[in-house]
Formats: sequence, C-alpha cells, structure tokens
Amino acid sequence: MNGADTAWIIVATALVLFMTLPGLALFYGGLVRARNVLSVFMHCYAIACLMSILWLAGGYSIAFGDGNAVWGGLGKAFLNGVDAESLSGTLPEVLFFAFQMTFAIITPALIVGAYVERINFGFVLTFSALWMLLCYAPVTHWIWGGGFLADGGIFGETGVRDFAGGIVVHETAGIAAVLIAIVLGPRKNRHTPPHNPGMVMIGAAMLWVGWFGFNGGSQLAADGGAAMALTVTHISAATASLTWALWEKIKFGRASLVGIVTGTIAGLASITPASGFVGPIEAVIIGGIAGIMCQEAVNLMRDRLKIDDTLDVFAVHGVGGIFGTIMIAVFGAGTWAAQLGSLAIVGVFTIVVTLAIIFVVKAIFGIRVDAETETNGLDLAVHGERAYELNS
Repeated sequence: MNGADTAWIIVATALVLFMTLPGLALFYGGLVRARNVLSVFMHCYAIACLMSILWLAGGYSIAFGDGNAVWGGLGKAFLNGVDAESLSGTLPEVLFFAFQMTFAIITPALIVGAYVERINFGFVLTFSALWMLLCYAPVTHWIWGGGFLADGGIFGETGVRDFAGGIVVHETAGIAAVLIAIVLGPRKNRHTPPHNPGMVMIGAAMLWVGWFGFNGGSQLAADGGAAMALTVTHISAATASLTWALWEKIKFGRASLVGIVTGTIAGLASITPASGFVGPIEAVIIGGIAGIMCQEAVNLMRDRLKIDDTLDVFAVHGVGGIFGTIMIAVFGAGTWAAQLGSLAIVGVFTIVVTLAIIFVVKAIFGIRVDAETETNGLDLAVHGERAYELNS
C-alpha cells in the first residue's frame, strides 16, 4: 500500500460523490420548474443510496471480479474475500471499491436529466437498479476490469483508451437517457425556462470541482499523471465554457448564465476519456470544439428531432463523451479500431439492454405519472412536499 496514493484516492472518492450530492442535484434541480425541484433532488438522493447498496451486493463483483472477459462474476459479492489488508495495486481494495462506487452512483443519476417532471418514481428506482447491474457494470468490466475491450482483448495489445469514462459513463448514460425520453414522450409544456439559474450555476460549479476527483482520481495514484489529468480537465472546461457563450452570442445576440455553465459540463464530459492521454494544448482543442458541438447537438435534439431529453443528457454527456473518445485516436493516443469499435459495441449493447429494461419495468410499474400530477407538479403529488411557497 502506498500512503500518498491512498490519501489522494480517499479525497477523490469524496469529490466524485460530491458531484452527485449535491452538485448534480442542484444543477438539474435549478433547470426544472419550481413545482418539480424536490422530485429531482429525491431522484438523485435515492439513486445514490440504492446504487451504493447494489454496488456492494453485486455491482463491484460484476465489474471487477475475476470471472471472464465478459462478466466479472459474483465471487466478490458483498466484498467477499476483501478486508482492510486486501490490495488493488497500491490501494486498499476497499478504497478502490468505494471510489468506483461513486462512478456507479453518478452514471444512472446522469440519466435523471432526461425524464424529469413526468416520470413515475417507482420506475426511476427499478430501472436505475437493473440498468446499473446489467448495463453499466458489464461495460465497466469490459473496459476497466480487464475484459475483452481492454489491452490484450479483441483489439490486440492496445485496447480501448477510456481514462475516466467517456464510454463507460457518458456514452452509456447518454444513450439510455435519449431512449427513455423517446419512450416517455415530451412534457405537456416543454418550452419553459429554468426556475433558478443561480442554482444551476452553483450545481455546475460543484460538478467542476468534483470532476478533479473524477478524472484526477482515475490515475489511481498521487503522481504527475494525476496532476496532468486534473489540469487538462480544468483547461477543457474553461475553454468550452467560453466557446459555448461565444457561440450563443453569435447566434442569439446574448450569452446566458445557463449556457456558459452548460458549456462547462460539455468540456468536462469531452475531456473525461482523454484526460490521462493528452496535454494542455489538446485540452484547449477538445474544449473549444465541445462548447460549439454540444450546443449544436442540443439544438438538433430539441428543435429538429423534437426529442424532449429534458436537460440535454445525450447532447452534452453522450455527444461529449463520444467526441472525447474519438479525439484520443485523433491525437494518436489510441488506435482508431479500438476507439470506434468499442464505441459501436458498447452503443449497441446499451441500446438493447436499456430498451429491454425500459419495457419490462414499464409493464410492471408504469413509466409516466398521470396528467393531473404532471400539471400540479411531482413535488406535492408524489412526495408530499413543496420547495417554495405557492406563488413562487
């Protein structure tokens, strides 16, 4: 065990949990209408709790167990055989378990943005549980757990390069989000502004800070690689924020607060897979393109395809993660076959598994609240609470 590595990953684990609670909850909560903000908080909080227990029960073992190239197995279910002395590289394995648990929390939580303001709470919990175990955990095993997409797998000695989750987190969550949005259908009144842009900015700022643990912690060591990953993460986020705001100004004559912070998230998602393989100049390029590309993806989804992915999960996280994964090959840090092939394999797998889970859970619990509940807001109707006074 290395004490410095262990200390850093303890901090990184806290930072990644901070991304979901409260970062993502505030970011998403500010974007919805006032009568639905508590339901968004509830979704994020309940998912964090449920994924933690399921990661212990079987998710970690499926992702990082010693099964085969496709499935990690259940040999480490409930941390069987793991104690305080067990090691994973230079880290206590129980710390590696906790660090990866925070990734298993935020990935299904990202999907929340696609279905807010009209979703059945029972569907949220059941879908998230099954999706994490049957989609996220296997993909994690394939790429980070020594599976068939990693080094020595189907792409030869140089497998796919995905430093912190362009495919594992952002592609899978983005695809799942758009599929739920399509099955669920649009909100009754989808063209409403965020109820609290200030809350959105605070949440985005928390995500930005937490992302240092997300990307920097993925080095799994306290060294120069972690420092570079943290630095390029920041540079990409800053650049994408500016290019998003500039593109908004050019197209619409004004740069919005919600716009610039959404650009931040686009830059963070796009640098995530590449953060361990590129330097600051490449980070400027990735962030600069991402701020414009993801904004155009938002416009495509909303205006042309008419898909109500409410908070733009696919356009920002999905497109950003896929773009960053491809840029690894552009900059020569990975092979085109491995990068594109892995994106395709995971994409098809995610579509098939996600659709299967959606329709099974929909048949049991239903997927959408009734029209009256949607009109009155989920906060009071579903959770019996209200975030603000009636006139707010």
